[in-house]
Amino acid sequence: MADTPGKERLYEAPGLNYDPTYLGEIASVSGAAITVRLARSVASGLSIIRGRTYKIGQVGSFVRVPQGYQDLFGIVSQVGASAAPEQVEMTVDSGRWMKVEMVGETIGGAFERGVSQYPNIGDSVHLAVEEHLRRIYAGPGRGSVAIGTMSSAEGISAQVSLNELVTRHSAVFGSTGSGKSTTIASLLRAITNTTDGNTLYPNARVVILDIHGEYTSPLADVAQVFSIEPQHGEHRLVIPYWAVNTDDLLDFLTGGVKDNQRTAFTDKIFDLRKASHDNQCFPGVNTASITVDTPLPFSLKRLWYDLIDFEIMTFDGPDRDQPTRQDAGDAEKLVRPTYRPHAMGTAGPFLNQHAFGIQRPLNLLRSRLLDRRYDFLLRPGCWEPDLDGLAEEDLDGLLKAWLGGANPITILDLSGVPSSVLERLVGSILNIVYEALFWSREKTEGGVERPLLIVMEEAHRYLSQKSGSLASEVVQRIAKEGRKYGVGAMVVSQRPSEVDETILSQCGTFFALRLTNPKDRQRVQGTLPDGLAGLHDVLPILKTGEAIVSGEAAQLPMRCRVTLPIKKYRPKSEDPEVSVKWSLEKRDEGYDRVVASWRAQNPLAVVEDLGLVRVPVEDEGTED
Repeated sequence: MADTPGKERLYEAPGLNYDPTYLGEIASVSGAAITVRLARSVASGLSIIRGRTYKIGQVGSFVRVPQGYQDLFGIVSQVGASAAPEQVEMTVDSGRWMKVEMVGETIGGAFERGVSQYPNIGDSVHLAVEEHLRRIYAGPGRGSVAIGTMSSAEGISAQVSLNELVTRHSAVFGSTGSGKSTTIASLLRAITNTTDGNTLYPNARVVILDIHGEYTSPLADVAQVFSIEPQHGEHRLVIPYWAVNTDDLLDFLTGGVKDNQRTAFTDKIFDLRKASHDNQCFPGVNTASITVDTPLPFSLKRLWYDLIDFEIMTFDGPDRDQPTRQDAGDAEKLVRPTYRPHAMGTAGPFLNQHAFGIQRPLNLLRSRLLDRRYDFLLRPGCWEPDLDGLAEEDLDGLLKAWLGGANPITILDLSGVPSSVLERLVGSILNIVYEALFWSREKTEGGVERPLLIVMEEAHRYLSQKSGSLASEVVQRIAKEGRKYGVGAMVVSQRPSEVDETILSQCGTFFALRLTNPKDRQRVQGTLPDGLAGLHDVLPILKTGEAIVSGEAAQLPMRCRVTLPIKKYRPKSEDPEVSVKWSLEKRDEGYDRVVASWRAQNPLAVVEDLGLVRVPVEDEGTED
């Protein structure tokens, strides 16, 4: 290997103990694995080389095997007596063994994965110092972002490739308190960072499904926020019900109907969608191609009124064909019409013999429409159609707000969504976004010309293996074919064992933070090559914010420390400081405020509105 200009060449002759990088010599070679007999001069612990400290014999650290004009590199996978060859007789020094998995080589200074030739028995093995690690993990370049520093060498930036991260999908796993939210915030901030006053990726597009409202504050300066209960500077989050999958919408509105009862609803919805198009002539819509799921606006109030009218009407007359309506009711106010009550025998009035028997699901539909908790879905503001299906805004305005905002990141804060509808709501959002980008793949706003990354927090809540929900179906579709249409998924969860295996199998990059549950570790362990699976044995002891990154977005599996954003840009997910809070003097507490927030389903609700206007306050002090 050629000498590095300006640096003293380390002497590589095996056996000379004054070379601080020398570890030992190869005792056996088996495929991509080599067994190294550690030299007596090598002591465990730390070694100082050129003013930098390196850990000796650490699982996950790199070693170098010089081969003339090229160097082979490997990762330590096992240390101690268990790494010794089976034929070796156990002696006092039986623990001085190390197993290494070969991962790549440098020829002419450029690192490549894979090895073109294997080392021989007796070849010397050296510790890979910082100059070697820099060749393996190349510095920042176009198409990569820095998420932190290497745990074994803090002077080397930990880089991930954006192309593979987005198109080949990724997953972030870690137990509660391991630093998942901080890792994601750091990654997204790296994408939006500026260099010399210019944003490196000004056309980036990221949507975060924020289940707990953790990212609103830390990313507010680089994101537009949509929330059920918007605060200062936020937008109201609405999802037009007429853009939701019809089957899921009906299950939510009616509690589930089957056979001819479902047909009664779907036929009426189809008629209302078709009538809406006939009245407004939406661009690109062919009347013959309209289906019950075509996202055309229609009125749920009109749906309820027409169906309930048909169900309860009574008839009179010789042919039993004269309606006995007494009052028309009010569709807008959800007041049903009234008819003369039917009589027994042949005197009349008579019931409608063609009724579907759906009064009970229609009553639930009316109840849902009156429930203010679901206004974000059933009363979507400018996207709510009138009785004739006419709405002020169309879906292009919604998609532009979500996907074409001034900032590269869009946060959909779902923390105020009732848990009973969260799974359906997430599925509906994902379906709207993916369907729009899928069918617009030939347009400049589509995912091919402007790719999209969807970050899904708390994924185990709606992507479980047994749910079979719309969310799971859409994400499976994104995982399988989203690459071709520029839609990438990032699955975030503290319980990887509960996330659908089909989805995880399509993720190309994994960020594994501290995991204590054996079942979760086992799921993550399968993401590494067999020879390097031992790296994940350190998962239970990783520090907060420390991760093992493996897969297509990483040059090689690496253990790194994620860079912490400054304090005001960190997610609101820290544990409360019990000893500090409990040591404060007890003061009078207003539990009426607690009840007010509970009833309003809003942490900022007040007992008495004083008309105060909340504005952000700039902290002029030093930033952490």
